[in-house]
Amino acid sequence: MLPDSTLSRRRLLRTAAPLVLTARKAAAQTRKLKLFLHWDMDGSNGIFTREQAWYWENGVPEATALGARQLFTDSVNAASQAALKAGATELIVCDTHHGGGNLIREKLITDPRITYLYRSVGLENGKRRWMPGLDQTVDGLLLPGHHAKTFTPGAFLPHTWNFEWADFTINGQSVGEIGIEACYAGHWNIPFLFVQGDEAACLETRIQFPWVVTTAVKRGTTEFCTGLDPQAAHQATAKGIAEAIEGLRAGKMRPYKPKLPMTITLRMRTMDAAAKAAQRPGVLRLDDHTLEARVGSQAEVVKWLLGTGLDMPPA
Repeated sequence: MLPDSTLSRRRLLRTAAPLVLTARKAAAQTRKLKLFLHWDMDGSNGIFTREQAWYWENGVPEATALGARQLFTDSVNAASQAALKAGATELIVCDTHHGGGNLIREKLITDPRITYLYRSVGLENGKRRWMPGLDQTVDGLLLPGHHAKTFTPGAFLPHTWNFEWADFTINGQSVGEIGIEACYAGHWNIPFLFVQGDEAACLETRIQFPWVVTTAVKRGTTEFCTGLDPQAAHQATAKGIAEAIEGLRAGKMRPYKPKLPMTITLRMRTMDAAAKAAQRPGVLRLDDHTLEARVGSQAEVVKWLLGTGLDMPPA
């Protein structure tokens, strides 16, 4: 038979254990959480036509352009509010569609916890770079408003970076902009949490990154689609963001960090585009349409070809 002192210690431990777990959970829920929301527009809710998504093209009515930008701004506001409500303490919200410049600034919510980047390339510590503020202090990457990669069937406006790129692979895995941007964030070990877009973009994400939470707000064909009304889309997106943040707090999220050195291949649609890209230093031309490069950092995922990344030359 155990002495009374031993029994008392055991009872104390049994009583204290749930309290310790509760305290740890509470600490996890209250710690600071900095998130980077990298917004594209092709996959954003309410953007159902090419005219809306690529409103700068010739012949698009001004009212269509303004309406699309308002829908986009409303979606950004709703997602930011959802992230803050779900426990984020700091947000960097970046407009990357066509390089940025789509948000209606005066209609964005004002909150000291939100930093807006109106262009995807900007200055940081006096140097130009892609996605300023994305570094080791960021706890999670979210990619709302995104689209599927080139040639994806049943996708709205599928493409990868530009119309010349037919297929982009990292260490043999074919990826679109979703994978490219997640890889870039992987340089700093930033967990990849969330994607919002059409059904094809969400399926692409779930296949390649099964831990990532996705919210589909529309479905369609190459240049037209249908989807949720704005209120329903905002609610669905808020639910997805909350689930993603909960998963991050629970340790279920991880970065996309391809093994180094990375072997990158890019198949171009035309021989002329491949010939031009092959002139870049360190680029090998495998055939009439295909290029290969080896890079030593996830942050160089597209810098080898485009110059986009860290320490970019002055504009």
